[in-house]
Amino acid sequence: MKKCVLEKEEWRGREREVHHAYGCMPEERDMRDIIENGIVVIDKPAGPTSHEVVVWVKEILGVGKAAHAGTLDPNVTGVLPILLGKATRLLNIFVSGHKEYVCVMHLHDSVSESDLRRAFSEFVGDIYQRPPFRSAVRRRVRVRKVHHISVDEISGRNVLFTVRCEAGTYVRMLCHHIGLALGVGAHMLQLRRTFSFPFSERECVRLHDLKDAYAFYEENNDEKQLREFVKPVETAILRLDMPCVVLKDTAVDAICHGASLYAPGILRISERIEKGNQVALFTRKGEAVAVGIAEMGGDEMLNATEGICVRVEKVLMKANTYPSVWH
Repeated sequence: MKKCVLEKEEWRGREREVHHAYGCMPEERDMRDIIENGIVVIDKPAGPTSHEVVVWVKEILGVGKAAHAGTLDPNVTGVLPILLGKATRLLNIFVSGHKEYVCVMHLHDSVSESDLRRAFSEFVGDIYQRPPFRSAVRRRVRVRKVHHISVDEISGRNVLFTVRCEAGTYVRMLCHHIGLALGVGAHMLQLRRTFSFPFSERECVRLHDLKDAYAFYEENNDEKQLREFVKPVETAILRLDMPCVVLKDTAVDAICHGASLYAPGILRISERIEKGNQVALFTRKGEAVAVGIAEMGGDEMLNATEGICVRVEKVLMKANTYPSVWH
């Protein structure tokens, strides 16, 4: 039997309960169920908008709801995570993660390499940006953080650089401002997103490969390739480094109906929960049930015999997957 994905966590908890024969481990879930509550990381091509790519993915997979985690301009390529079905309820969590880009910037006049590298170093940390006219957000000055920036190659007036930054940073505006700092002007030539937390370009799938994999699944009942491309939402949640709570089987269905998590329903918790943390609720088999806000710290949860421990915000599991024993 495969190991539960939650076994990588460090746990504290009460005694184990009797196991009920309900649900299943995420990696053993039916392919259709994975599609209805999963995630696929697309290697966006140049040309279409991010919204168009989402529409194509919905048509390919036959899923009614999907959403991308972070817009890429039409001519920008790279990592575009797409949440499917119920996983779209976690969109805000994935959108807010940091990004990494590789960019080619063109200088409008020649500058020395030392001046160039000095100018780049000044753009690490908090920077001020106003979104461009064609953006989908209000054009007001905002503060964004650049975690890292490096000049990788210089060829004439073209500069290849890598930048890791906070979500919502406009690399096009960054190029413009670096050009102003150098006194010669600059603009962005090409841009590729190589990382969108927590996904890298190594995990990307091209649209036509996804379509081929789905055709094999539909026509030949061969789901091997499709399972490599479309992952259960649990694999993504665990990579967010979010504290977790494992529920007793008897508490699962109440959570699925929107109830808060009370102390008697806890089986185990991860070591690092503090009050106010966003936490993920899982079954013993590693199935994501919901995401909520901790109303107690870890020690208080373990010692509590009553009271709300986690206030549920987003339910991910279908109701009645586990038996209803609540009133």
